[in-house]
Amino acid sequence: MILLDTTIVTVATPAIIEDLDADVNSVVWVTSAYLLAYAVPVLITGRLGDRFGPKNLYLTGLALFTAASLWCGLTGSIEGLIIARVFQGFGASMMTPQTMAIITRIFAVERRGSAMALWGATAGVATLVGPVLGGVLTDGLGWEWIFFINVPVGLVAFALAYRLVPRLETHKHKFDWLGVALSGVGMFLLVFGIQEGKQQHWSPTIWTMIAGGIVVIAVFVLVQSRNTGEPLMPLKVFADRNFSISNLGIAAVSFSFTAMGFPLMLWAQVVRGYSPTEAGCLLIPMAVMSIVLAPMVGKLSDKVHPRILTGFGFLVLIGAMLLSALLLKTDTPLWQLLVAMGLIGVGSSFLWAVLTATATRNLPITLAGAGSGVYNALRQVGAVLGSAGIAVLIDSRLAAHGLEKLQSHEAGGGGPLPPGVADKFSEAMSQSLLLVPAVLVLGFLAVLLYERPSHFAPVASTKAVPANAE
Repeated sequence: MILLDTTIVTVATPAIIEDLDADVNSVVWVTSAYLLAYAVPVLITGRLGDRFGPKNLYLTGLALFTAASLWCGLTGSIEGLIIARVFQGFGASMMTPQTMAIITRIFAVERRGSAMALWGATAGVATLVGPVLGGVLTDGLGWEWIFFINVPVGLVAFALAYRLVPRLETHKHKFDWLGVALSGVGMFLLVFGIQEGKQQHWSPTIWTMIAGGIVVIAVFVLVQSRNTGEPLMPLKVFADRNFSISNLGIAAVSFSFTAMGFPLMLWAQVVRGYSPTEAGCLLIPMAVMSIVLAPMVGKLSDKVHPRILTGFGFLVLIGAMLLSALLLKTDTPLWQLLVAMGLIGVGSSFLWAVLTATATRNLPITLAGAGSGVYNALRQVGAVLGSAGIAVLIDSRLAAHGLEKLQSHEAGGGGPLPPGVADKFSEAMSQSLLLVPAVLVLGFLAVLLYERPSHFAPVASTKAVPANAE
């Protein structure tokens, strides 16, 4: 539910633009606000779970997320929707670290890789399914239902979690509130500056915000390195090479999947005239391939060197994303785009699960909670930068093609674009999407440095661990 909501808005972008009389950049903030509110507190909420119990934090976050989803659907303005999404992000930040912490604590080390791989595969499938489900709901019931759907799911999930999730031992922590403040301020300044730069004509104020964000984040890292108590981000987790590489890899993947949805869904609906459902269905091959391959890759993650699995995944994904960008033309045959989407699913299935399984495999149990918090935070940072970066590129490419004054009702699917304008719009979206394979190259170079993890399960091992074992 959390991860569906990172991408489900992309297919509803034209409908929200038209219904709430907003522009593209404002609707991108609907996603950015959620991701930012998700990413910044996730480091501290992992510690809160250790202090007050992961089950208690999970249930509290689930209640807040569900209530905020109802608020999102009921709002009547773009500003109100952005504010509601902030609270939804807060709820998500309370839930996510608890899931990885519980897995780490109840599974023996030789089985933990498979469990974490299933977590990662679920994350990947949910991220891919988001636009498909979003299209069906937007077309059939209205964009509000991409949020309303969370309410019954949240209520059922709350009842199941209350009954079935085990209560685990708690630990006292000193909370690094200075770290919380520095990381929050730094991320906000950086993301706000990047995303609003084009709208503010890259004024000195914008550049000051971006520079200030970088400086504050640098101060945050310095403070963490000198914190002899319990830093918000214990830098010693990065001493493990595989943990550091996994973080770089998941940030690149999260950046890419968050970014790709906006130009793709805008092109499909504005240029090709697809309904939200039809646009979302473009991603079905991607989701199907990921669902089919995820279980197999999850099992391999305990046995095959992560460099092999993730290297293959990144290469396929880079090629598929590049192909997708080149296919965003007014006359592209549909089957070609569907093939590209299927290849994206193949590549991603070798990344989400393996990166997650490898991230904390070598960490001592005393650092597992902090490590999962850092991993989730950097995954979300990648998503935040992806939404901000693609917003800037879409704006700049539209302006470069003389489309900066494109009317809101046209961008919102209010009518077909004239042929000449459609060609320019397609080229702008194609050029914007090239950002994605460029970032994925960085992830590919990083995973080439993976070491063989310790505690690989024996190939013949089938030992089961009870669900309530600690």
